[in-house]
Amino acid sequence: MSPTGGGDGHQAAAAPYEAILEHAELELELAGRGEIEPLAALGAHWDELIADLPARPPAAAGELLERAQLIHQRTHIELVRLREALLTEVSGATRARRASDGYAGQLPRRPRLDRSA
Repeated sequence: MSPTGGGDGHQAAAAPYEAILEHAELELELAGRGEIEPLAALGAHWDELIADLPARPPAAAGELLERAQLIHQRTHIELVRLREALLTEVSGATRARRASDGYAGQLPRRPRLDRSA
């Protein structure tokens, strides 16, 4: 047993929850950088992390799970921001295309087939 009274059993019980916290931190990092594909690929890893967890976490995991939950909320906010930025870009591109289509309608039409060929 360690001098702090935690013991190796305490560390072993908390290890899966530390991995969850690290996973949440990585998700936040990827979302913040807009790296959606690697973020989506983490789903399988998440399934592995939670597969063998007990229905009720040990007391030692409480603080780790709270921190992971806060990070998860920040990740959600980052993803909402990213979604809004993408929608704004799509909207701008759509508007630009409509404007260019309007100008293109004013140009004389060129034949689609080059008869000189």
